[in-house]
Amino acid sequence: MNLFIKAIVVFSFVLSSVVFIKAQNKEMPKLVVSVVIDQMRYDYLNKFSDLYGEGGFKRLMKGGANFTFTNLNYTPAYTAVGHATIYTGATPYFHGIIANDFYDRSAKKIIAPLYDASYNTLGALDKNGEKSPKKLIASTITDELKLFSSGKSKVISISTKDRASILPGGHMADAAFWYNPGNGSFISSTYYMKNLPGWVILFNEKKIALEYMNKDWELSYPAEKYVYTLPDNCKWEPDYFKEGDNTFPHTFNNLTEDEKRHLISNTPYGNEILFDFTAKALAAEELGKDSITDFLAVSFSPTDYVGHVYGPNSFEIADTYAKMDNIIERMLNLLDEKVGEGNYLFVITADHGGSYPFEYLKENNMISGGFLKKGTVDKINNFIQKEFGDTNILASLSNSQLFLDNDLIVKKGFNPREARLKIADYLKNNFSEITKAVTRDQLETLYPARDGNDFLLNGFHPLRSGDIMLEFIPGYYYAKPKTDVTSHETRYSSDSHIPLIFYGWNINAGTFNQPAYIVDIAATIADMLGINAPNCSMGIPLIKH
Repeated sequence: MNLFIKAIVVFSFVLSSVVFIKAQNKEMPKLVVSVVIDQMRYDYLNKFSDLYGEGGFKRLMKGGANFTFTNLNYTPAYTAVGHATIYTGATPYFHGIIANDFYDRSAKKIIAPLYDASYNTLGALDKNGEKSPKKLIASTITDELKLFSSGKSKVISISTKDRASILPGGHMADAAFWYNPGNGSFISSTYYMKNLPGWVILFNEKKIALEYMNKDWELSYPAEKYVYTLPDNCKWEPDYFKEGDNTFPHTFNNLTEDEKRHLISNTPYGNEILFDFTAKALAAEELGKDSITDFLAVSFSPTDYVGHVYGPNSFEIADTYAKMDNIIERMLNLLDEKVGEGNYLFVITADHGGSYPFEYLKENNMISGGFLKKGTVDKINNFIQKEFGDTNILASLSNSQLFLDNDLIVKKGFNPREARLKIADYLKNNFSEITKAVTRDQLETLYPARDGNDFLLNGFHPLRSGDIMLEFIPGYYYAKPKTDVTSHETRYSSDSHIPLIFYGWNINAGTFNQPAYIVDIAATIADMLGINAPNCSMGIPLIKH
């Protein structure tokens, strides 16, 4: 082979290699950004649209794949469960996170699923960092990206809630950070690293939380623009900020510094500080700067706190979303600048929705109430005492589940299966708000499915759930909050209908109203990236390509 032919061969090989590399670069985005807005009902995209600019939610809806009929397919609709489900693509039956906290039979007490004394707090002198994702049984989409890249993809997860940061990050995250109200700083756990990165320490030293809370919370627009709201200062709204008057503007002058650090999450400033921290993380961690796909998970939790305190038709929640829209616009602009428009896949959704205020529903002749009211437990215990001779058989009543002491049932000479059925029948026949009382024996013979045909089954975990699972009529909740005006947990549309938009890399604009489920999110991301879905994923890809 003469030198000319050799040169042609070498050149052809180099050229083909360059084309292959370019093709490979085009096959995956530089960065996946997954945003979860805690307690965001689907209808907020339309309800508050007059308060949105063109660069935030409207940019996503017009330029992204907007799935307008996305729902949860399990109960309970809680934050920890929602985040675990979004990132694993599985329901509690598989991933094991059945509630924000739940009864542990071996410990005989309610436990927080992320608490782990094996690890220490980074960034504070308290136990708020003694956390890990070890009780999350299934893998996450972030884990699968780490496995695919042999650890080369960087995964960073951030929130103001620990559970909304740790669960999205999965088991292999490079870092998970969350806000600590005790000292107004972002903290982490030694599960992830030995020391906080320098950029986090510098950020915390600025005491930004107090800077924000030294300003008033003013409306973004004139009051008349807030069309779909009740009058400001409704009678059921608590005086959270010790103002003596709940109307805008809200002032925090009567709060101590400690109260300001804690209550920032009950204001839009909690979202602002999270965005500030996210912007620092994007730059300092150099996310999306090379050809290997990174993953940034961000969960905005203050929307949940504001929603609980004021409800979906308040000035407070409307203004929180007006300001949230501005944050989304700034986030997209920042990604355009730092990563490049078209180089990142942006996904926005929610962990659950939320109901209208209980008092408001009652005043308008709607059914609303709480199961766990005065006398409920006494009635159940009286029945158990009469039938089985010992109230200690009811070990715990939590998260719409009854945990029974089955060893004690046997000791008393009864069959546990028959005892469960007898108690379930009593509940169904004596509490009109209960539509279902299902025993674990009935659920253990079934297998969960992607669709929402059996919410209780999808939310059941064979080893961690109770012995009897309850479901209530629309408008009823397990426990009506003592301080909050509303809640979420049910299978009904107020709590289960959530937004879902895919935007950016390889996404064609469109609006789709076919049934989609929260478990489809991880499957869709995995399919787009060309990697395995999480190991227990139940979902299907929603984006066709």
